[in-house]
Amino acid sequence: MAVISIGCVLLAWHLATLYRLDFYVRFGNIPSPVDVFDKVIEVNQSAAFVTNIGISVRRILYGFAIAAVLGIGLGLMIGRYRWFRQLSMPALEVFRPIPAIAWVPMSIMLWPSNEVSIVFITFLGAFFPILLNSIHGVEAIDPVLLRAARSLGAREPTLLFEVVLPAALPHIFTGLAVGMGVAWVSLIAAEMISGQFGIGYFTWEAYSLISYPEIALGMITIGILGLLCSSAIRLASRIAMPWQSSASPGGRS
Repeated sequence: MAVISIGCVLLAWHLATLYRLDFYVRFGNIPSPVDVFDKVIEVNQSAAFVTNIGISVRRILYGFAIAAVLGIGLGLMIGRYRWFRQLSMPALEVFRPIPAIAWVPMSIMLWPSNEVSIVFITFLGAFFPILLNSIHGVEAIDPVLLRAARSLGAREPTLLFEVVLPAALPHIFTGLAVGMGVAWVSLIAAEMISGQFGIGYFTWEAYSLISYPEIALGMITIGILGLLCSSAIRLASRIAMPWQSSASPGGRS
């Protein structure tokens, strides 16, 4: 079914570019799938394209890892302890509505190198979805579980790591999945504005040079990388929560 789905998209793309469809949405200058495939062969003859991909992946991994550690940690603390919530949430709510891309000028002035500033923008994009879903996961825990653990002699550290964290994992992984998507959006925008390397910079440079096949290639590459990252998160969720896989009805259609 996945092959059929992607094949239909490619067929529609091919037909739209072949017949130069112009029904308000114009396909006159859009490269065909064949043009993009030829560009894939061309760019892979040099190491520059692969280098750009590697730099973007490295930035995503750094920014997302920091966001996951801080977002989950703070989410557990804020959701679990009222005093910590009252102390930290007002300040966090001030920063949360600011789009990550709006931080680009400030980030360039704030951090010592362009590389660190782009990682920081990526971190901001992922941080708040992870934080808010972690908080919601803790708040949604059935109080009966907590009372049962206390009645069995569980102290606060045991309660936090063996009851609260496992119970909040479904919401946490939802936050990780959403955060990964926002992190890619933030990274590509930051690379387009202030980057000198990366797949976002590659795509923007192709636009500046009016190289339409390279624009499409950059977009497709971003989509594939995002799909791989999301698949990795789903795999990690199945490993971390085996009880959900065994409890699922089986995915019948």
